[in-house]
Amino acid sequence: MGRNPYRVVVHKDLRVPMPDGVLLLADRYIPIGVSAPPTILIRSPYGRRGLFGYAYGRAFARQGFQVILQSCRGGFGSGGEASPLDEQDDGLATVEWMRAQPWYGGSFAMHGPSYLGHAQWAIAPYAGPDLKAMATQVTASQFRDAAYVGGSFALEATLSWSTLTAMMNGPLAGAAVFFAPRRTQRAVLSGRPLGELDRLAAGRSLPFFQEVLTHHADPSVPFWKKRDFSATVGEVDAAVTMTGGWYDVFLPWQLKDYAAMRAAGRQPYLTIGPWHHADVRHGRIANLDALAWFRAHLLGDTTGLRASPVRVFVTGAGEWRDYRDWPVPGMRQVRWHLQQGRALAPANPAQSGPDRYRYNPARPTPVVGGPTLLGNSAPRDNRRLEARSDVLAYTGEALGEDTDLIGPVTAEVYLRSSTEHTDLVVRVCDVHPDGTSLNVCEGVRRLVPGTPATDDEGVRRVEVELWPIAHRFKRGHRVRVQIASGAYPRLARNLGTGEPLGTGHRAVPADQEVFHDPAHPSAIVLPHLPP
Repeated sequence: MGRNPYRVVVHKDLRVPMPDGVLLLADRYIPIGVSAPPTILIRSPYGRRGLFGYAYGRAFARQGFQVILQSCRGGFGSGGEASPLDEQDDGLATVEWMRAQPWYGGSFAMHGPSYLGHAQWAIAPYAGPDLKAMATQVTASQFRDAAYVGGSFALEATLSWSTLTAMMNGPLAGAAVFFAPRRTQRAVLSGRPLGELDRLAAGRSLPFFQEVLTHHADPSVPFWKKRDFSATVGEVDAAVTMTGGWYDVFLPWQLKDYAAMRAAGRQPYLTIGPWHHADVRHGRIANLDALAWFRAHLLGDTTGLRASPVRVFVTGAGEWRDYRDWPVPGMRQVRWHLQQGRALAPANPAQSGPDRYRYNPARPTPVVGGPTLLGNSAPRDNRRLEARSDVLAYTGEALGEDTDLIGPVTAEVYLRSSTEHTDLVVRVCDVHPDGTSLNVCEGVRRLVPGTPATDDEGVRRVEVELWPIAHRFKRGHRVRVQIASGAYPRLARNLGTGEPLGTGHRAVPADQEVFHDPAHPSAIVLPHLPP
């Protein structure tokens, strides 16, 4: 990772007492010959030995930091019952314990991706002035909105993570990351009610999965309030660097955290690459970013920091670019309207009738590519999906020049449905000259009675927030927008009945009409960046 590595000694299984008497275990990685080194605290539910210990413990200790790598409650020798995402009390107690140790040097940082990053946000506003820096990757201060993306239910991600963590303390712990997605796939293809899928995937009822199903409709319940740290992101005084991926399930909410810090006058750093959530490629870059960040804010060595706070990889162009902020200065939002004849263009739509399709929950519209938790989210050819009768595809003319779209993406679709309960899925694709249609970004909005409201003709104006992008549509390529009402199994089927999420089983097809006329100008709003 860097310069003149130190030899490292490891003190294993340190017992860290919690206020309720539970003991959590931690390993301490110590660089030999360094007096009172700054500490890096890493709290994880995924173990602390093997590759994990090497990549997070030994790697940073070799660079002159001491590392506390702690197993969260209920796993890998730590006592108590696991309470996923409820990490504030244990995290703050760990900081107090750390401060009381004779080896503590007076300052610390926190590091880690996904759950480990969420555990950082849980305590960051309250950890005290000796918390100098944070390095977070593919994570956010709250996971609720990613579990219920657009009001829908992120079935595949929630079930696969619940299954993964259930397996990690069992005989298949070492291979859990491989088996959990397979078992999840088998379960979601069974057609059983959602509340039964954990038993099919993990062999037993999983309390966290059942809680997420139960509390789908209400973000204010205690279960979610104690796991949502987004309201205090702007209060964090520590210097924060964020690493994310264009195909990561948490990216939209990671960028909301960035925006919250900017609104509070902070200057976090942000790096977004062409990665998915479990992508091993971002691990080394994230560690190098964290190392430079910790040297700057714990040791006063700023030589490793880049000049521009924001660095993004532009897909389609295959290049990294540096900017001073996000959204990128100079970006302008352009409406591309759905047109008659399944066309797409910035021009206002002409008078025309709606396009129609039927969504049948018994044969749900599948998903091809896009953000997943444990799988590979690389873009894939969507032509077979676009040929289905339950998918509408609107395609622009071949572009006369390279077109860079960098920033947030939203859609505004005028929809009339035969059922008050339905989903609207919107996806943007890059159509190559040979016809290949690669997904770039997507979003979903779940509709319930009265939200959004209908007009006198039963038409709803539906706003959808898609994943942000940094993508070049090359000269000769075309922009395509898909409209559908399912993305299974990433999203749970909308059965059309409004039955409870966990027990619903009766399916009602939805006959959908998508309007694109002067009174109903359905559009995708794209972030154009001038050359």
